[in-house]
Amino acid sequence: MDLKLSPSEEQFRDELRAWLATNVPPPWKDGSTNEEERGAYFEFLRNWQKKVFDGGWAGVSWPKEYGGRGAAVMEQAIWQEEWARAEAPPLINSLGLYLIGPTIITAGTPEQKQRFLPKILSAEEIWCQGFSEPNSGSDVASLATKGVLDGDHFVINGQKIWTSLAHVADWCLLLVRTDPNVPKHKGITALLVDMHLPGVTVRPLKQITGDASFNEVFFDNVRVPVANVLGEVNRGWQTAITTLMNERANLGAGTYIAFKRNLEMLITRAREGHRGNDPLVRQKLAQAYLELEIFRLNNTRSLSKISKTGVPGPEGSILKIQWSEYNQRFQQIAMETLGPVAQLQGFDNGKWVYDFLRTRANTIEAGTSEIQRNIVAERVLGLPKSYQS
Repeated sequence: MDLKLSPSEEQFRDELRAWLATNVPPPWKDGSTNEEERGAYFEFLRNWQKKVFDGGWAGVSWPKEYGGRGAAVMEQAIWQEEWARAEAPPLINSLGLYLIGPTIITAGTPEQKQRFLPKILSAEEIWCQGFSEPNSGSDVASLATKGVLDGDHFVINGQKIWTSLAHVADWCLLLVRTDPNVPKHKGITALLVDMHLPGVTVRPLKQITGDASFNEVFFDNVRVPVANVLGEVNRGWQTAITTLMNERANLGAGTYIAFKRNLEMLITRAREGHRGNDPLVRQKLAQAYLELEIFRLNNTRSLSKISKTGVPGPEGSILKIQWSEYNQRFQQIAMETLGPVAQLQGFDNGKWVYDFLRTRANTIEAGTSEIQRNIVAERVLGLPKSYQS
């Protein structure tokens, strides 16, 4: 892969930089667990995404006919890096933009694309992803939530868990079992479900950080029109794979700049606290630097592969393992280096203790490290399955 930017890529980067320089709002206190501030932060992010949409920078990788810029893989990477470099706020409808929207583009009907895609881009409608269940987390195909056909509707009964943004979501990409008499991968259907329908109940789950962005979702005789099937009935596993591959590919991109900023900040704090002369601290910081550079190179390799094939592959699982486990090790190093002061809310606005606690979820969310290693072993290394499915 040629790592030098082409003239068109440089133009894309410069245009984005100019827009960000003019439009990025002042910093917002996003680490608060206060209910009122959290609600205000959500509205702040929703308005921010609408501004990004109006500026033409939401969903840059989407085809132009669906409101995107048709950006190539390298331009997507540029967008992620420049966004992090400018410390711009995140886009609140991230699941819709990076997972569900691309899946609708791939598998949706013309009517579904026209109905849903514009409102995903503008954040007028927020989306969540209903895959995991209490007894089938990373093994998504073992899900038990039922969808029974009744005329021109599916009647849904069951429970989902760890559903990010469900407490504020308007719609959900939901996987349900519509045929219990076939192998587990073959009896699943993907549905686009209105979260405001009767029978949908959302219960937030408070995390160790104090946040409650994950949720339990209960479905009690929820009637969903057959017209809301995404893809084909009983072939929802193929739809799910499209979503998961997009999820893991996007989670691997754009994190290098943020991680590098955190490392540089920790080095500065270590010097200020006179820990920079401690040989053990120096060794740990050097190790973090080396691992971060390896992650950058692996990310570049993944971008090269996607640029050739046009679709994300199992290599995204390598990146997911790498960034999630690196971040846990790094935050542990940060707490050891900074000492007790890192636990104070008044020190760097509570950043270090919040980030340390939040990393506990990194190796669980978006597929556990154990599942990711199975994917790498079977689909990248070609090793035999360790069990019979």
